[in-house]
Amino acid sequence: MRHYKAATAADRPLKLVQVNYAFTPVDSPDLLLDAYHTLTGWSDAAAGAGLSVSVVQAFSTNAVRRRGRVDYLFCDSRGVHGLSPAMLHAAVAACEPDIVHVNGLDAPVRVWRLRQRLPAHVALVVQDHASVAPRRLSLKAPFRRRAMRAADAYLFTASEQAEPWRSAGFITDAQPVHAVLEASTEMRPVHRGRARERSGIDGAPAILWVGRLDAVKDPLTVLAGVEQALALLPAATLTMVFGDDRLLPVVQARISASPVLSARVRLAGRVPRAQLAAWYSAADLFVLGSRRESCGYALLEACACGAVPVVTGIPSFRAITGDGAIGTLWPVGDSAALASALIEIGQRDLEFERRRTRAYFDRHLSWSVVGAQARAVYETVVEARRRGGGR
Repeated sequence: MRHYKAATAADRPLKLVQVNYAFTPVDSPDLLLDAYHTLTGWSDAAAGAGLSVSVVQAFSTNAVRRRGRVDYLFCDSRGVHGLSPAMLHAAVAACEPDIVHVNGLDAPVRVWRLRQRLPAHVALVVQDHASVAPRRLSLKAPFRRRAMRAADAYLFTASEQAEPWRSAGFITDAQPVHAVLEASTEMRPVHRGRARERSGIDGAPAILWVGRLDAVKDPLTVLAGVEQALALLPAATLTMVFGDDRLLPVVQARISASPVLSARVRLAGRVPRAQLAAWYSAADLFVLGSRRESCGYALLEACACGAVPVVTGIPSFRAITGDGAIGTLWPVGDSAALASALIEIGQRDLEFERRRTRAYFDRHLSWSVVGAQARAVYETVVEARRRGGGR
């Protein structure tokens, strides 16, 4: 049997290949890369941490792009019955990776087939991107359990997020789960005066919501908590930025029914991503009522711009805030707890809290930190794979 050793600085950089089976139909590979901030951000961060990085992306045509230190290989993956991954898997193998990183837990059979295509010494990890564990007794569950054993390890923003998958037997005890932030952001703060002028945000404190108006984000609990807090924070305002507006009629009715909310809540609707830094920078506090999140992109952007988090204590938000090391956490669905949190933090020195939040982001949440964490995980998984002789 041939023996392999992990790559070191004396040999060559560890070779990482990211695989993305899903894509949004667009006219060109460049437009897709412009839209996929997390894919390009993660790849750049891994390259910045010293890895050799390629990305194999499903697409409607074949194309190659190089951005920075990362090669992007686009593969025509159209088949008679939908996505045909054979070309993607051939492209992955041709890159001669040390480790392959698949985005999303929603393609277990494709991942199993990819494992069959790879040499035994190549490690394979799968990263969660808001996947929901299927029912343990579904007809497809036995096949999914077998297919998911192809991965050497799984990545989640917080380890607790893997528990439904473990308890249902989709991730086995032999497969490590590593806690690594799913994403970060390049967004940076805007001068506060200019930010308030551009966004129209005012108030003391100025509270900002950025998220979908749906049951998962729970805007009604947030509105109830803000309504209660306004009794002791009479100069506070809430600005709500949102794209998905399925609960907009209900939200509008709730605001209209409350003279207090009607006077202090602004429904801003959709704001282009390029303009969001000004909105975050104009705010004092960032609020979300999320019942679950795989990560929390808006929360990361808010922290990068200094908006102090007042968010639910779900696993991903605990991971991002360091269990409340910045801002404060409150229980899901508890409007009274939110009101208390807003009142307490709204009476602090908010300029100091904003500076502390920005500093925490730089130390713990930036892409360079994510890249370093990812590299450490990759090296651990590669070493375990090779130590086991390529199971």
